[in-house]
Amino acid sequence: MSNTLIKTILFDLDGTLADTATDLADALNQVLQNNQRDALAFETIRPWVSHGGQIMIKNGFQIELDDPEFETLRQEFIEIYQNNIAKKTDLFPGMYEVLDGIEQRGFNWGVVTNKPSWLTDPLMEALKLHQRSACTVSGDTLEERKPHPAPLLHACELANSQASECLYIGDAERDIIAGKRAKMKTLVALFGYLSENDVPQDWLADDMIEQPLEILDWLDRHNKKIA
Repeated sequence: MSNTLIKTILFDLDGTLADTATDLADALNQVLQNNQRDALAFETIRPWVSHGGQIMIKNGFQIELDDPEFETLRQEFIEIYQNNIAKKTDLFPGMYEVLDGIEQRGFNWGVVTNKPSWLTDPLMEALKLHQRSACTVSGDTLEERKPHPAPLLHACELANSQASECLYIGDAERDIIAGKRAKMKTLVALFGYLSENDVPQDWLADDMIEQPLEILDWLDRHNKKIA
């Protein structure tokens, strides 16, 4: 695996490719206030974002998933977020240059996320990325979701690459687990939505990056060693 050129770069969406936290935090705070709760600080909500809407509602309201009110609150949250999906969302600083650099090198890139397609697709369109992406695999594309490797392997097929030719970048432990299970190279996006309890050094990724432009440096170093 280490002796293969990387030609496809796959990204997690929330917290890796796109900075979606503000729109998601705004949606959660709107639901909290609609239900006579105090809004929470953005810094409190940010680490929850990579774990999806269920965890955001669970943590925000401090209730369990089997609470009678849970599903009503989750649906309210989804509706608000869906109607404001790209109000404040953009790619992380430097990420547009990374995508340009990948394409200029003759490689392709795609997205593998646990976000459902009915949220992923409108967001990719709003960011004008849907036609550039070689593959977009969402949480409901297959029966399996990350940390299962199937979504990543499906993305490989769509991008016409072997798993050994792919690099997966994510900001959650399940991203690295999925990438390693798929026999891909993996990078931890330290600029993403990690919590103070996360210990990314223990995830055993191939490397960790502090900001997006380091992706191109890592890619060039890796491929130069092989060439």
